Parts: sequence; C-alpha cells; structure tokens
Amino acid sequence: MLKILTEKKISKPKAIIFDTDNTLYLYEAAHSAAINAVSEKAENILGINKKEFENAYEVSRKDIKAKLGATASSHSRLLYFQRTIEHLGLRTRILLTLDLEQTYWRTFLANAQLFSHVKEFILLLKSNGIATANITDLTAQIQFRKMVYFGLDEYFDYVVTSEEAGHDKPDPKPFQLALDKLKIEPSKIWMIGDSPKEDMEGAGFFGIIKVQKIHQNVSIGKDSSKPDIVFKEYSSLSNYFKKTFIN
Repeated sequence: MLKILTEKKISKPKAIIFDTDNTLYLYEAAHSAAINAVSEKAENILGINKKEFENAYEVSRKDIKAKLGATASSHSRLLYFQRTIEHLGLRTRILLTLDLEQTYWRTFLANAQLFSHVKEFILLLKSNGIATANITDLTAQIQFRKMVYFGLDEYFDYVVTSEEAGHDKPDPKPFQLALDKLKIEPSKIWMIGDSPKEDMEGAGFFGIIKVQKIHQNVSIGKDSSKPDIVFKEYSSLSNYFKKTFIN
C-alpha cells in the first residue's frame, strides 16, 4: 500500500533521510524479548518477581526521561536499569547494572529483523545516485551497533544521532546537522520515518518531503505532522519510485 496525500508535485529526491527504530525494523518485538530476558535474569539473581521488576523499570524509565528531557541519554538502558535496581531498594549495583544492559541489547539485536525489502530500496537509491542519511535518537554507540548488526553500516552516506546533535527529534538540531552534512536543498530531500511528531513534524519544519512508514499501532499524521506520502511495505515504495522516477 502506498498513497500520495499531497497535491504538491513530488520530485525525484537528491537525498533520502531515514529514521531507524520502527522505520528500518520493528522495534516492539525486539524490545519485548529483551525486557523479558532482563527480567528473568533479575529474578534469578535477585529473587525479584518479574512483574515487580518490570513495574519498577517502567517507573524508572519515566523518571529518567522526565529528568533528562529529549536528549540521547534519556534513552539509556544503563540508566534505566541503574534506577530500577535502586528503586527496588538495592542501592547502586554497578556490575549488575552493566550485566543487565548487555543482556538487554544482546537479546534485542538477536530478535530485531529488518522490514522486508528495505535493503533493496536503499540499494536502488544508491544505484541511481541518490544520497542517503540516517537521523536517529539515542546514543551513537548502540545505534551504530544496530547498523552493523543489520549489515547497513555501508548503506548510509551520513548518520546523525541525537547524541551528536544534542537533542532528540523533532527538535531542528538533528535535521539541520543532517542538512549540513548532505549539502542538499531541503526541498530536494525526502524523510522516511514512522513517527508523526518526531519524523514528519520535524522534517516538515524544513520543507523536506515527508514519507511515513506505517504498520501496526502507527497512525497517519495529521495537520503539521501529515505526510506527503504514506506506505506500508518497502516493495510498494520501490515500485512507486521505479515507475515515477526511473526511466
């Protein structure tokens, strides 16, 4: 499925910027498996009921986010697990915190799968001289690890993390940094992402063409977050691109 939701002319892009989480792969399945693995380890080591641990994790995650705001470190699982253990009345447990973080990301990556045909679409772009970039929230190290794990480390010309930019999307800083690296006029760029606010609204501020990837539990953006193009499968986006822009 692919729909054009704008009356303005969609021109062939000179660059396409991609979000990472829930745009290149489905986040929730990987996260659920990772939290389950961490909860089981905590239960075995600490004798803490899994549900009690998970509840403490949610409280701690919200607390960290509230204190740090929309920054890369506000997504840190290391901080989440440190605060979770403290919330459970066990004070700071450094080795355990590090262990739980490693368990989380190891399990997360083992259960993360790229959306079908995403690699083929990026290769289609590159074979037609279209630059590619990636704007992603979270710290650079784990987002770089994801790229390597997915085999995408050579697929993007530029990557911008919120750690590098100093702020999460939809703040203009990550988008401006990507534009500075690409050196391409915003109107000649597409942004592909799943989030109406972080991706569509953020891109729209610069006049970038907004392309929303939708799937289960993702709603099409409205008003300033309304996309110009919406699609479900990368195969549909590839077919549209070939028919419209490649002779």
